[in-house]
Amino acid sequence: MIYIVGSINLDYVARLEALPLPGETVLGSSLVKSPGGKGANQAVAAQRAGAPVRMIACSGRDLDGELATKFLAQDGVDLSGVERTEMPTGIAIIEIDAKGENSIAVLPGANEAVSSEMVKKYLQGLNNSDLVVLQQEIPQEATLTALCMAKQAGAMSILNVAPVLADSGDAVAQADLIIVNETEFEKIAGLEASSNAAEQWCQQTGKALALTLGADGAILAGVGESSHIRPPAIDPVDTVGAGDTFCGYLAAGLHNELSYKDAVETAVVASAKACLASGAQEAMPWAKDIEF
Repeated sequence: MIYIVGSINLDYVARLEALPLPGETVLGSSLVKSPGGKGANQAVAAQRAGAPVRMIACSGRDLDGELATKFLAQDGVDLSGVERTEMPTGIAIIEIDAKGENSIAVLPGANEAVSSEMVKKYLQGLNNSDLVVLQQEIPQEATLTALCMAKQAGAMSILNVAPVLADSGDAVAQADLIIVNETEFEKIAGLEASSNAAEQWCQQTGKALALTLGADGAILAGVGESSHIRPPAIDPVDTVGAGDTFCGYLAAGLHNELSYKDAVETAVVASAKACLASGAQEAMPWAKDIEF
């Protein structure tokens, strides 16, 4: 089982000709509401990749909460660990330009209600065949509790350090596999993203690392010889769900006993496929559809 302890949001997606600069107002062409949250996105991706997934999260008792869990329920993600609270469901405000690039602002809402007690309740029975996947969109105390329980149970823990917080180093220190993009890597490592820098950081920390590079694919380091896995050539429509697709597919591949390299290769192809349609969860491919 893959346990994903993380966020559930409703995404408000605005399409613009160009992303606004600080202080600039830009007119948009459309606004769409769609399910999101890094935790929920990664749960949908892992489920579609063929792994059993249980979500541990909070959403509000509101219409946004119903919309935000739509694909989780449809795709068969176990939602028995999702609690409804009186707080509003978290939202993300996503701006996408004509080139498919995006900027994202997150308002946590009910995600702030995920607690250590809740994590302890729903991670009971965790064992060494399970994986625990986390991000940085819920209270850090809950994240650290989940990482500690994974270590105690001998379960692999995967931390997507997004967004990078002031105390993300505490979580990084406890996780087995770290997933970051170039900007996040530079923040946690203090190094410019490259294969050499990735290898250097892994040697210093003893961690496994998947460093995503957008259109240049991903670097795998810390598990033998470093590899740079390049994606297939595509004309992207929307990149908003690519990173979470990568995380979910990588977790599913490792759960299904692929090697690290094979799991990353599959995740790179899946994340490229997710750029060919609009939306985050809506665009995430099923395992049978990721061949180019």
